[in-house]
Amino acid sequence: MQPVEPQPPVEEAVEPARLTWVHRLGILLFVLVCFEVGVFLLVFPWMDYWGSNWIAGLSPWVRGVWLSPYFRGALSGLGLLNIYISLAEVFRLRRPAADRLKVSAL
Repeated sequence: MQPVEPQPPVEEAVEPARLTWVHRLGILLFVLVCFEVGVFLLVFPWMDYWGSNWIAGLSPWVRGVWLSPYFRGALSGLGLLNIYISLAEVFRLRRPAADRLKVSAL
């Protein structure tokens, strides 16, 4: 009796999923919200209104942390991260589909 050799796996061609207008609208809304939150977190901690809210008035140590430049800088860093994420999503959305990137061999 001869041993049976295993057959190589059959590769199935999988088409990349196309983005519908609903998906694109969702991505654009995500980008818009991310960008707005990022700009808010980048700018607002350094404005005069930052210290005049109920969080700053909870207790003296909370006020100290709330008004600390390190805490404000950390929030501004989160704002920059949000802006980066929104711009990365815009560039990912504008990237051409994989089937349009095929190069014909000469």
